[in-house]
Amino acid sequence: MLNYRPKMFDEASKSHASKKLIWIILSFIVVFFVILILETIVPGIISWGAMKEEMARLSAAGFSGSEWELSMKASQIVSAEPNIMVPTLLSTVFGTLAAIFYCRCIELRPVRSMGAVKKHSLLNYAVGMVIGAVLMTSIVLMSKLTGTSRMTLCENINYKVLCLFFLGFFVQGMSEEFIFRGYFMTTIGGAGHHTALAVGISAVGFALAHATNPGFGPIPFINLTLFGVFAALYMILTDSIWGVSAIHSIWNFTQGDLYGISVSGSADTESVWRTTAVSAKDYLTGGEFGIEGSLFTTIALGIGTVAVLFLLSRKAAAAKTAPEAAA
Repeated sequence: MLNYRPKMFDEASKSHASKKLIWIILSFIVVFFVILILETIVPGIISWGAMKEEMARLSAAGFSGSEWELSMKASQIVSAEPNIMVPTLLSTVFGTLAAIFYCRCIELRPVRSMGAVKKHSLLNYAVGMVIGAVLMTSIVLMSKLTGTSRMTLCENINYKVLCLFFLGFFVQGMSEEFIFRGYFMTTIGGAGHHTALAVGISAVGFALAHATNPGFGPIPFINLTLFGVFAALYMILTDSIWGVSAIHSIWNFTQGDLYGISVSGSADTESVWRTTAVSAKDYLTGGEFGIEGSLFTTIALGIGTVAVLFLLSRKAAAAKTAPEAAA
């Protein structure tokens, strides 16, 4: 079933980039670091003063970690403020633009080769939002029903701030999909490499990109890789980037601003509910990384991936029999 090649890979084969895998990976690393710089300019300027104050406060309070750990802790606290977090999320638009610029102007391939197609785009996005919300809700329900966590409804909810976070996660989720699936995966697939290789490498790259997040460890790495595999397969199934962008965005928004759970180790933000860990077992709660680092996420993504593989196998079988029927 992973022998199936989507149309976007055929479009990406028109790329003028190197077909050698090592050069594709090295080029991606360079582009990724350029994107990191672009995405941190605005947040860095906005949070500079607050970061200095928070680092000084933590030092005065006797924080015992290294300078790097101190800055990461300060960043986690400062970024919880909506006036910093929202611009940070919106600044990820530079990642989308940079990925599109690289594919269009450097690799010289059409934007539709990244999965940015018009056909059924709104429908794909709507379905993706439902899938993303269902996935995260199922994870939270598993955690609650097993007694791993408890939920309380927040008071004085600022719905204006929630709308800003929704917009921010709309941009942020799309950005990561354009970078890792729209650019990285399709470049590998378009170069003629096996679909499974394109899916696997882009998924691992996606997981490693979160390696500096608080609480990152073996289970978060496995789950992020699994999310990358699920996202890649779903994108291949739909031959469009819009559905998986919606899944990613609503997954993060639902997790952070509906259920009040740390998103990949980020600080708590404005939310409708607040989910608090009851169990002391990190493999169930996700620890500092949040519920994305729990076995409940592994289960949900595992089931989701199997379901997408099943649908993809049917699509591949139909694509194979169609030419035979025509003959």
